[in-house]
Amino acid sequence: MELQTLLFTFFGGLGIFLYGIKSMGDGLQKVAGDRLRDLLDRFTTRPIMGVLTGIVVTGLLQSSSGTTVLTIGLVTAGFMTLRQAIGVIMGANIGTTVTAFIIGINISDYALPILALGAFLIFFFKNHKVNNFGQVFFGFGALFFGLNLMGDAMKPLRGAQAFTDLMLNLGDNPILGVAVGTVFTVIVQSSSASIALLQTLFDQGAINLNAALPILFGDNIGTTITAVLASIGASIAARRAALTHVLFNVIGTILVMILIVPFTHLIEYFQASLDLNPKMTIAFAHGTFNVSNTIIQFPFIAGLAWIVTKLVPGEETAIENRPIHLGEQFIRQSPSVALGQGKKEVLRMAELTDKGMEEVGHYFKTQGKKHRDLLPQVEDALNNLDKKITEYLIQISYHSLSDQDLHSHHALMNTVINLERIGDHIENIMELVDHQINQKVKFSETALGDLDEMFDLTVSTLRQAITALETNDIGQAKAVLEKEKLIDKMERDLRKKHIVRLNENQCSGTAGILYVDIVSNLERIGDHAVNIADGVLGEE
Repeated sequence: MELQTLLFTFFGGLGIFLYGIKSMGDGLQKVAGDRLRDLLDRFTTRPIMGVLTGIVVTGLLQSSSGTTVLTIGLVTAGFMTLRQAIGVIMGANIGTTVTAFIIGINISDYALPILALGAFLIFFFKNHKVNNFGQVFFGFGALFFGLNLMGDAMKPLRGAQAFTDLMLNLGDNPILGVAVGTVFTVIVQSSSASIALLQTLFDQGAINLNAALPILFGDNIGTTITAVLASIGASIAARRAALTHVLFNVIGTILVMILIVPFTHLIEYFQASLDLNPKMTIAFAHGTFNVSNTIIQFPFIAGLAWIVTKLVPGEETAIENRPIHLGEQFIRQSPSVALGQGKKEVLRMAELTDKGMEEVGHYFKTQGKKHRDLLPQVEDALNNLDKKITEYLIQISYHSLSDQDLHSHHALMNTVINLERIGDHIENIMELVDHQINQKVKFSETALGDLDEMFDLTVSTLRQAITALETNDIGQAKAVLEKEKLIDKMERDLRKKHIVRLNENQCSGTAGILYVDIVSNLERIGDHAVNIADGVLGEE
């Protein structure tokens, strides 16, 4: 085989393999829907549950990196603590071995029929669920087809003296093998692809077990690069979670390299006693390594958390997403008391909304990254609290309530809806500022001054509405209505000023569109503040 054909076949096969892995994972994720995120959110309260959840999610995503990145996202959003994340990361390392075991089952001859079945389900059915399963089958077939192509490209290497000498060197120098596995996995961004290639080489007899195992351990280190890249610029907790992934695999590799001789004998024993084919032998080695590593390090989760906290110092700014005042026991004991707890949680949601307004105002004025990073956390928290508080208040409504409690219940339901809508407008303003920064749009000094004034008035109005809700102060609620009239008047005045600036060429058309959109969102926030105040006035 010519060198060009060999390279084209290998890299083409690698591309098809990687696409197959991604397609299968995406299909499985669509079949599962939003349940993957919910699974990680709900079942990771204890480390052992985190490990089990990590195994299941990674088995579905077909990517430990994917699970780790998803976990980092949940840590960043405040849905998960660092200790919970460590358990999931440990489980992800076990779950990623599923791919190697799938490859160990010799069904490569059926790659094209499986591909055809997947394509048939995708193109000849209009049902989305059938299409999703078609994507799973298509990815499954592409995985094996790509692997076949890579194997065909690798066959001539067995006769190359330089390759034979390299394999002998790797067998004699395990550390070099670890380095090769790490670098290759960093390049292709997939330990599954690296291990699949290793399985193929071992199956063809191009490499022996002594050389293959260190490369396998290096693959486990290389796969952590994806999580590291995902954590760049993220919160402190997210960077700590990514570092945990690196430490976990590096410590495991160091331990097994110290015990490389007995580990190799153990794998040889499995191969002989279970009559494993070469590909399945590597799969068993991969599974044994990751399961053993998890068992050894699991009791030291607290220690790992302490180490990464020291290595990545700083105060965590993650926002607590979960309700802290709600409890079903209050509903059973006294619906009136439960309503009081509900109000406490609504007020906490209101404080988060106020925090969001403050941060988006700072982001508009300073364009500071630290303010931008907090805003998605606030939005996630508001959406989650909206769902949890609403469910709680609905449960309370099933019980008998006094007339006064009924009014309070209605006001709280109304407030939750309006706070969530304010969160949406905050997100809109954040995206408008993003667009302003990306497009290098400049506002005139007059426009900036006017917007600063409207931001301050809107924040003041929202805070007064929250105070009225907290204290049931009718006077404060009426004052909100008067302030909102000022916001409406300011919006009309600012639109007129904007038209004048456009006519005088003081600002660009793009700047004008962004300006009007920001003003419009601030006016809508004022409307929702009035709705909150109306809820208080309704109790009068």
